[in-house]
Amino acid sequence: MARIAVLGASGRMGTALVRLIAAGGGHQLVGALGEPGDPALGRDAGQVAGLDPVGVRVTASLDEALAGGGAGPEVVIDFTAPAVAARHAGACAAGGHALVVGTTGLGEAEMTALRAAAGRVPVLHARNMSLGITVLTELVRQATALLGPDFDVEVTEAHHRHKKDAPSGTALQLGEAAAAARGRRLQDVAVYSRPRLATDERPAGAIGFASIRAGGIVGDHTVLLAGAEEQLELTHRATDRALFARGALRAAGWLVGKPARLYSLRDVLGLPA
Repeated sequence: MARIAVLGASGRMGTALVRLIAAGGGHQLVGALGEPGDPALGRDAGQVAGLDPVGVRVTASLDEALAGGGAGPEVVIDFTAPAVAARHAGACAAGGHALVVGTTGLGEAEMTALRAAAGRVPVLHARNMSLGITVLTELVRQATALLGPDFDVEVTEAHHRHKKDAPSGTALQLGEAAAAARGRRLQDVAVYSRPRLATDERPAGAIGFASIRAGGIVGDHTVLLAGAEEQLELTHRATDRALFARGALRAAGWLVGKPARLYSLRDVLGLPA
């Protein structure tokens, strides 16, 4: 279905992608990028992922990874780091490669680079590559709009002990959906911490966040909508990181042949803009 280059091929998401591509489905791995000093450099990407060789070696050269052994990738999937996201986007735009970006923690400079690349090639960016989270976000938007302002909104998320940012980008995405359903900006209504001895009641229209960091939790997200007499909880639990690779691979296949613009997983699922 698509010739694919994976940027970050030796990382957790990169190796999951290599395994999925090798498992079949019509996609072909043609390029694999590692970072300088990576012990995987020079090794076959399949062997790095715990498989038989796939005929593609991990390289530290972006140009080599995007050359794809001569044929070149139709789609590039990037799970690397914010510091190199802009460079990767520019190279894909210059080479005519569609781009799927699952790198988290992108700032405004990186998003500007993605938007610039999307003027030349199709680009899909998602803070969370889970199709289930995309559906949850839509359900949160609809539920918040339907239940109205008398229902308080609280977002709780749990991740493994090594995750550094809090709240998670996905939690913020869910909060943004709830705020937009009320015609508000999240930054104007978000409450990220509460003092132990608070003297004020919960502000009307606030959207609260709580974060848990423990053990090996892959990712749990719950949105609570609480009224005076009833509560509605919408929950998504990730049990295997392979789901994020699966979502990225589905996005890559969908992106082939699309016009140049910036897409999201909502587009892949056919949800309204």
